[in-house]
Amino acid sequence: MMKLDLSHALLKEDVLSYQDVVSKYHDQLVNKTGKGNDFTGWVEWPNNYDKEEFDRIKSVAKDLRDKCEVFVVCGIGGSYLGSRAAIEMINGLYNKDKVEIVFMGNTFSSSYIKNVMDYIADKEVCVNVISKSGTTTETALAFRLLKQFMEEKYGKEEASKRIVATTDKARGTLKAIADKEGYETFVIPDDIGGRFSVITPVGLLPIAVAGIDIDAIMSGLAKGYKDFGDADLNKNIAYQYAVARRILENQGKDVEMLVSYEPQMNMVAEWWKQLFGESEGKEEKGNLPTSANFSTDLHSLGQFIQQGKKVLYETLLLVEKPTSDLEFPSDPDNADGMNYLSGKSVDWVNKMACKGTLEAHEVTGNVPNILITIPDMGAESFGYMCYFFFKACAISVYMLGVNPFDQPGVEVYKKNMFRLLGKN
Repeated sequence: MMKLDLSHALLKEDVLSYQDVVSKYHDQLVNKTGKGNDFTGWVEWPNNYDKEEFDRIKSVAKDLRDKCEVFVVCGIGGSYLGSRAAIEMINGLYNKDKVEIVFMGNTFSSSYIKNVMDYIADKEVCVNVISKSGTTTETALAFRLLKQFMEEKYGKEEASKRIVATTDKARGTLKAIADKEGYETFVIPDDIGGRFSVITPVGLLPIAVAGIDIDAIMSGLAKGYKDFGDADLNKNIAYQYAVARRILENQGKDVEMLVSYEPQMNMVAEWWKQLFGESEGKEEKGNLPTSANFSTDLHSLGQFIQQGKKVLYETLLLVEKPTSDLEFPSDPDNADGMNYLSGKSVDWVNKMACKGTLEAHEVTGNVPNILITIPDMGAESFGYMCYFFFKACAISVYMLGVNPFDQPGVEVYKKNMFRLLGKN
């Protein structure tokens, strides 16, 4: 399902020499004795997720697809990045599915919010508001606007059938609103943090409404659980990747750039940045996660990568088989001089661009490259990839000596913002 190639990573240490360290943290992760163990519910999730709730997700998603043209997902951070990553990766950027997925609650931009409200005004709309507490400011602000819009458009009774809340199972502001208004609700598990939540109802409901097979996602997740469940570094490529990240940091590489050659993977990179940035950016430790899409960004960032300060390494997230392909045509006049590509697949051109860039960055530029290859951009591959990065992230961050599962730093900006907004 996935391949890892460290032969271009310019590692100065042997990955396998870290076996004892990895075994120690693997045991802490699976036995729930490490830092942040209250939020490791994702580890066993492929086996013990609520099958009844999962079936209800599929049933509700079918009903919502019958009701709406636009499905508004109202959430921020892990409450929207995972589902958007999956939807764009699997469906592509210009999908013709009958239901369009639109995202709100992830910004304070008045221009963006008004643009969305104007866009949905004359369409059939359903809403999924996602928040464990219901008090996340960006989401709460957007949901008040959406709630009033839905009630004015449909009336309170019909609006209540078109709004679904994904929230805490028993408490919190959003749970209280949902109970009062009679919304269908799904549960955010207590032991799974937002950046790991795409595999829960948080991500699965919007993904299902987008017409994607969530059974295939869970199948990929289960395969990842099996393949990445062994502490043996000879077998576990997720742990090999985790170790390689720390070795490269020891070599002075403080920035990891996730690179894809597929534009529909751009949101996967945004999801990945939250996963790693929020997990390891603590106590003045950790790599800065950034991203690029090649060959597009080679025309903007390529110069720095090639000849700039040697602070980064690249992790290439490659796709073996594209979602679709086309053949480059011949032109009798050849005015553009491009006939040398006639009859070639455009994906072949993309892969040759990747090969040439890898050689330039690694050999000439002395930039380490980690290669991760997935077979395709399908639902099963997405689920498998999620578990790969989950396990790699947990072990890699444990190796830093910090808690992978909290995010105390993000509270600082919130306190300042609330003071400036006049919140009591």
